[in-house]
Amino acid sequence: MMNYSKVFQGTAFTSKSAKEINILKDYLFCLDDRGMIAKIVSPEDDEYNAMIQEYQDKDYFHRLKEGEYFLPGFIDLHIHAPQWAQSGTALDLPLYDWLHTYTFPLEAKFADRTFARKVYEDLVHTLLKNGTTTGLYFATVHKEASYLLAEICADQGQRGLVGKVVADDPQQNPDYYRDSDAATALAETEEFILDVKELAKKTKQGVYPVVTPRFIPSCTDEALQGLGELAAKYDTHIQSHCSESDWEHGHVKERCHKTDASALNEFGLLQDKSIMAHSVFLEDNDVDLFAETGTAIGHCPLSNAYFANAVLPLAHFHSQGVDIGLGTDISAGAAPSLYDNAKQAVVSSRMLEDGVDTSLSPETRGVDGSRITINEAFYFATAGGGKSLSLPIGLLEENYAWDVQIVDTNAGANKLPIFDENEDLYDVFQKMMYLVKPDNIREVWVQGEKVVSQGDGS
Repeated sequence: MMNYSKVFQGTAFTSKSAKEINILKDYLFCLDDRGMIAKIVSPEDDEYNAMIQEYQDKDYFHRLKEGEYFLPGFIDLHIHAPQWAQSGTALDLPLYDWLHTYTFPLEAKFADRTFARKVYEDLVHTLLKNGTTTGLYFATVHKEASYLLAEICADQGQRGLVGKVVADDPQQNPDYYRDSDAATALAETEEFILDVKELAKKTKQGVYPVVTPRFIPSCTDEALQGLGELAAKYDTHIQSHCSESDWEHGHVKERCHKTDASALNEFGLLQDKSIMAHSVFLEDNDVDLFAETGTAIGHCPLSNAYFANAVLPLAHFHSQGVDIGLGTDISAGAAPSLYDNAKQAVVSSRMLEDGVDTSLSPETRGVDGSRITINEAFYFATAGGGKSLSLPIGLLEENYAWDVQIVDTNAGANKLPIFDENEDLYDVFQKMMYLVKPDNIREVWVQGEKVVSQGDGS
């Protein structure tokens, strides 16, 4: 019998498709020494009982307790790491005012690495405790503090994709917080890419440099063009904002005489490893462009409710072949939980379908075909995020990373309302998606390593 680095036994939920859940009752999950799922064994398989006999007394065998279940770790496609320090404040301001009154002054403080460390260590730990095993981060314009965030992800065991933000346009950025010029921004971005690639060589779960123009309004054409070239040179991920709000969508059209998506594409910033946050106002040609280039959307439903001025037509865009995952958009989305954003994704989609203006007739009030289910929201939080990043994560399948949350439905601080010991497992799954809090997440594993355990106070 093969030697595995770890073997887990328990019931797991993972996406079968965007709309269906695969329930793996009492399965065995066997890991190799890279933290990848090497073999999955069903109770119906001939070798199942023999394998349990072989492994059950080994210290690397882990059996779930009654009421515990495996879920894939969540993948957060849009986090402004420095903004964790202002999360929950100033959400009533318009986007432009919010950036210039609160956000830019805060992000400027990250020139101080001591302050940056305090915020970033707490943020990464908080996200892990909320079941987020992979995070796609905007840092700040400061190269050193941005690299520090990558180090903290590496140290705490989270898979981190981190970008040094580029914002060099003196017309749109305050003097106290911007890159001094395009040439400096590009040189520092290249140094950052090389430094993080070096760090990745000794990080089991992976850390990745991300080319990160804040958004077109923050950047000169020279910077945008250079960033597209750097992403191609080093085959990096790319992230930015695209058509988030009426203001941004209109600003780019006025400046570039084309849509946000078209302009980003001409700068070489739309490709298979590109994730564009929000993208609420994509036009039909933009949707086609995203699908053709493999560009994904980081959908941030809580944040969109505050700053986007509209609801993302999620079901429509996905049906057109666009990859989509979920993001918290800390701090425009105040909650660090993708459980909260999965629920909001469902709520927002139903409001789009039903409409909100009661002066209109039911037939004209909403947009037909807009609603999604909790199954789909779960897909976007897991498999959809992994597909968006072009990484083997987000599914509990062979040849995928062992990134899991162990959810305890009997947690004393938040016991889920399950009163029938034979409750239908799909109903258990739904209750978890709607009711789980960090108290229920007993352990978190990333790439086969335990990074959070409720039992040891971490």
